[in-house]
Amino acid sequence: MTALRAVLALAMVSVAVVLQVSLFPHFAWEGVVPNLALLVVVAAALTRGPEFAAVLGFAAGLFVDLAPPADHIAGRWALALVVVGYVAGRIRSDISTDTGAGGRPGATAVVIAVAASSFIGTSVFALSGLLLDDVGASVGQMLQVILIAVVWDVLLTPLVLPLVMAVFGRLWPPQRVAVA
Repeated sequence: MTALRAVLALAMVSVAVVLQVSLFPHFAWEGVVPNLALLVVVAAALTRGPEFAAVLGFAAGLFVDLAPPADHIAGRWALALVVVGYVAGRIRSDISTDTGAGGRPGATAVVIAVAASSFIGTSVFALSGLLLDDVGASVGQMLQVILIAVVWDVLLTPLVLPLVMAVFGRLWPPQRVAVA
């Protein structure tokens, strides 16, 4: 990967995080905002694969962990978005294997990938908070937050994913998925 491509990928993550912490809190639903950084990582995973998306997920997670008004132990979102990047990238591999080499996921597969990734990422974040004793919420409240986060991310999928996937597709030529 060239330095310019890395800078552009980090710029997309930076824009997503800035919007996530500055604009979207005004539209919070029960205090939950859409996770635009997660959507960028899922788009990268569906376009580039698990290795690239896991690395980008780590960077995106660190940005979210360190962006004000972060009120949790740093590293929790980094862990969650690494897992999201890898799992969503594996979904891409499975889709490409089923549809033929280089197959692009359809709209239904993208929405399912976002829903699963949002559930996994938010759950990893919540569970890490329980393990680190960094949560001031009950399990019932965490389940409500996870559900709202999934709904938010799925609602924004048609607006965010096509654009970000197109950018990743133009920045990097199509990559063949290795069939194991």
